[in-house]
Order: sequence, then C-alpha cells, then structure tokens
Amino acid sequence: MAHPAVLRLRKDEERRIRAGHVWVFSNEIDVKATPLVDLEPGQTVEVHDSRGKFLGAGYANPRSLIAVRLLTRRSGRPIDGALLKERLRHALALREMLFPGDPFYRLAFGESDGLPGLVVDRFDEVLVLQPTTAGIDLLMDPLLEALTELTNPGGILLRADSPSREMEGLERYVRPAWGNVPETVSLRENNVRFQAPILAGQKTGWFFDHRANRDRLRRYVPGRRVLDVFSYVGGWGVQAAAFGAGEVVCVDASAPALAGVAQNADINGVADRISTVHGDAFEVLQKLASSGERFDVVILDPPAFIKRKKDMKEGEQAYRRLNKLGFELLPPGSGVLVSASCSFHLSRDSLLRAVLWGAEHAGRDIQIVEEGHQGPDHPVHPAIPETSYLKAFFARTM
Repeated sequence: MAHPAVLRLRKDEERRIRAGHVWVFSNEIDVKATPLVDLEPGQTVEVHDSRGKFLGAGYANPRSLIAVRLLTRRSGRPIDGALLKERLRHALALREMLFPGDPFYRLAFGESDGLPGLVVDRFDEVLVLQPTTAGIDLLMDPLLEALTELTNPGGILLRADSPSREMEGLERYVRPAWGNVPETVSLRENNVRFQAPILAGQKTGWFFDHRANRDRLRRYVPGRRVLDVFSYVGGWGVQAAAFGAGEVVCVDASAPALAGVAQNADINGVADRISTVHGDAFEVLQKLASSGERFDVVILDPPAFIKRKKDMKEGEQAYRRLNKLGFELLPPGSGVLVSASCSFHLSRDSLLRAVLWGAEHAGRDIQIVEEGHQGPDHPVHPAIPETSYLKAFFARTM
C-alpha cells in the first residue's frame, strides 16, 4: 500500500487540531510546500505541522473549504474497513445502552462518532445513510460491509441528496444500497408508533434529535388544545395526542407530510383528536390569530432559517416574528410555547432573545420552565461547536 500524501500546515495553524478539532481548512495549509491541487477528492492524506510532526490522517478534498477531515491521530493507522467497523461498533454500543430493545435511533453522527461526513439512522432492520463527503463515498464498500456485519439489516438506503454534497463536487441521488428498501418504515418513539417516509421524506425520513424534547410534552398537554406548526408527519402533534391532548391541530406546507400526520394519528388511535391545516406557517398563524383562535400549547419547530452566516439577519427576524405569532395564540397566564431551532448559526442565547422579543411584542409575560437539547444519540464533540446545534425552550405565559 502506497504511503499517504502529506499536507503540511502553515506556522502556528496546528493549535486547533491539537485541541481536538478534526477539520483542516484550506487556508491553514502551506500550499507552496504541499499543494492541494495535486490531490484527488477523497484521497487519504497525513497532516503534519509546520515542522513536519504528524498530527493526524484523514481524507482530503481540494474543492472544499474543509480541505481535510481527520479520522485518526495514530501514525500508521490505515483508514480502512477495520477502522470504520471499530468506530461503528463503538457508536452502536452507545445506542444499545441508551435504547435497549428499541432499535430506532441515530446510529452514527458524523464527527461526534469519529466518522466525519457520515450520518446513519436506524429503523430496526432498515438503515438510512447520508454520505456528504468524497472521502466517505470512496469508503462506501467497506462501510456497507461493516454495517451489514454489525446490524444484519434487511435494507440500506443511501440518501445522498444533501445540498452539502455539491460543495464537495459530488452528485446527489437517492438509491438502495443493500437488500429490500420500502418507501416507509415503522418506528417507535416514546412508546408512540409512526410510519416515516424514508424515500421521499425530509432528510432521512425522521428527526430523532427531538425525541427527549417531544417526551417533555407529557407534562403540558393532557386535556389541552395544542397547535403543532411545521408538523411534518406529526412527530410532535401525534405524540401530544397520545399523551392525552384534547385537540391537536397540525400545520405544514406539505400535503404529503399532512397525509403522514393522518396516517400516524390513525395508527395510534387518536385520529378523532387531530386535524390538519395545509399552508404557509406564517400565513396560517396570522389567520388563526385574526380569527380569535386560542391554544393552550403552541409548538414551533421550524426548518433551519439560518443555513449560512450571511442568512443571520434575515433568519433572526424570522425567528422573532414566528415566536411573536405563536405567543399571540396563547392565553395570558396558562399557555405554553415550545420554541425550537436546528440552526447551528443561531446560538442558544439568540433563540432565547427571539423568544423574549416575541413575548414582549405579543404582550405576554413569560417564564422559561424547561430547556431542551439534541438527544444523546446525537452526541456533541467537545472541540467542534458545530456538532451542538439543537435548542428548545418551553416558555409559560404568566
């Protein structure tokens, strides 16, 4: 086996890597000594500091701002199927400890599990993979071999349709990679059953990251009227009904998603307490408020309004406006607003400010009664802030 190519960092650019980060940016590399342009996307490389000392090995992509993603800090350790299997076995052990006998979870969460560029969601016998980098694409055969050996799946789906693949110069596609892959899969979350559309749904078909936050609804919804905005297939709303809500209204701009709400409501025997509204969330909220509608619990779990730093100003305005509309639908003194954000670029404090702004401009005094985060099957890499992205506040009107 040929020795990996070497990329040398510029002077004093190794501190972040030594502190545990695994991304090497293109402007940190001494391209005069070790040109990036000579590399193929996904090629295995070693990264050395400016004095030639080994820092780690990973795969490179000269087309990306993140030029290298490190997989190991052990000199001489090959990046191969054995390494992938070791990382996946370690990741699987955590999830089996967290959810014994309940095989529905995020099995691999990229850099946090030592597998940069890879997300794997498990729906019992079906795995859905999101490969986002050229390096992972080149390792796909040993990766699939490791996954089949560790989990014995009935089917594996590749959802290689993330926009981030374009930044790596990769094609986007969705296709089965192993066995039989159905259009929808069954799952169980907080003892509530769902069908998730893995072929045509959002991301991998389900959002496991909010599992613990959705479970918090048990305290607030029994006997109450609930509004679930950006409902998708009813992760929040159907669970609210299963937890005893008297009435649930789910709002989404996707008709297929709302058909999923109806299906999941029927599966759990709560169809008589769930209705749906098809339309733009902001427009629907305004119409509900102007018609005098009121809810006891309002859930706001939008898609990421801030995907890039340049979206910050417009995105923060959207979060403020959304929270204001949500509070306007709550009665003073007894309502609960659940406000969430999956935008990494929106900090926890910025979301809290948006919640406070919304309450103030809706004329509501509030108290924060709970704060949520992503679930433990989405572990945080302590040296990589980007792996901590999900925020949720439970605000009660006073």
